[in-house]
Amino acid sequence: MQTTFSEEQLRDPGIARSNEVLRTCVHCGFCTATCPTYQVLGDELDSPRGRIYLIKDMLENDRDPDDRTVKHIDRCLSCLACMTTCPSGVHYMHLVDHAREYIENRYKRPLFERLLRWTLAQILPYPMRFRLALLGAKIGRPFAFLMPDARLKAMLEMAPKVIPPVSRNDDPQVFAAEGERKRRVALMTGCAQKALNTDINDATIRLLTRLGCEVVVAEGAGCCGALTHHMGKTEQSHRTAAKNIRAWSREMDGEGLDAVVINTSGCGTTVKDYGHMFRNEELAADAERVSQITKDVSEILQELELPAGEAKKLLVAYHAACSLQHGQQIKTYPKDLLKKVGFNVVEPVDAHLCCGSAGTYNLMQPAISKELKDRKTTTLEAKHPDIIAAGNIGCMMQIGNGTDLPVVHTVELLDWATGGPKPPNLQHLEQRLATSPSEAAAA
Repeated sequence: MQTTFSEEQLRDPGIARSNEVLRTCVHCGFCTATCPTYQVLGDELDSPRGRIYLIKDMLENDRDPDDRTVKHIDRCLSCLACMTTCPSGVHYMHLVDHAREYIENRYKRPLFERLLRWTLAQILPYPMRFRLALLGAKIGRPFAFLMPDARLKAMLEMAPKVIPPVSRNDDPQVFAAEGERKRRVALMTGCAQKALNTDINDATIRLLTRLGCEVVVAEGAGCCGALTHHMGKTEQSHRTAAKNIRAWSREMDGEGLDAVVINTSGCGTTVKDYGHMFRNEELAADAERVSQITKDVSEILQELELPAGEAKKLLVAYHAACSLQHGQQIKTYPKDLLKKVGFNVVEPVDAHLCCGSAGTYNLMQPAISKELKDRKTTTLEAKHPDIIAAGNIGCMMQIGNGTDLPVVHTVELLDWATGGPKPPNLQHLEQRLATSPSEAAAA
């Protein structure tokens, strides 16, 4: 794609990077075939190619964003399926993130929308605030139908039926490896996950220590910054990300780290991009070395000697989170690990398409999100599984709100299969499996 940015414009690092990305696009349109919003809406401007044209026009002309451009950029899930499909290697993620920052700085949204986005940015990245908000939403959930705005209704419906107690495993500390220490790793405990489902971090710690990892929950680490980063709130996202970089750098410079392990793939995609995000800041060198050792939990488990397990008569439908399969290009590890410990694993048709969660997307674009959720749950249920597994808390919450099947994290199943407790969300399987002695024994 030909661009006409001026030399003065190209002195801006954001414009310079966007120019590089734009110039790799050849207008082929392959991205439209795998774009969820284009599949749902059928509008060229709701495809990556259409959004690229809008972003190019806005940036080249240095103009304030108009309502049409903002609408179509806001509808993008950042699922990054287009990046997997693109034969030219267009790094759409960097382009759309820059566009969102540009919009945030130069577009004045309606008052209610500004308040809504500010509220989300002030609550979701902070576990205790989020817990209080979930408690309020749980109380208000029966009255969701009275909400005049679909986004407020979506926020109430998001609240889980049970809000788990705080897990002390999320506090800064060190968990010793069982037996010989093979790795020393930092576990990112995250933010929203600590309020929504504490079982995931608990299972991750048990599994990693069982396999010979010393697990560090570093002092000062917390939210990865992804939620605010994808809202265009760069200053806020960089503040929280910088805390992680400093915390993990201290560990790297102290007793050392073999990896920063992340069990929420949306966070993993962002942390692996810290080197780019901080490329022009004082923390550039530390950000880059953190990015270099960051691994999804499935990556490090693939390196460790996960013991093989006996076949289990449980059918697991694996949902591939977009941030894992597209953002990090990790496609087979979770399935391979589940199969290794004995689970029967299936995938739904159109496994490449997003479930509609996408960070705050299910709260800000509830109609499109619901359509994608319904499509995803239909294809998952069509496989008649006993369990649905995923590697991202947002996907788990989204899919769990659309099906009666138990939804668990991949790590919970791997922990259970290698000596850990049965995931709490699977306790009700006892009664069903009891009707089949062979299945009950296998479980």
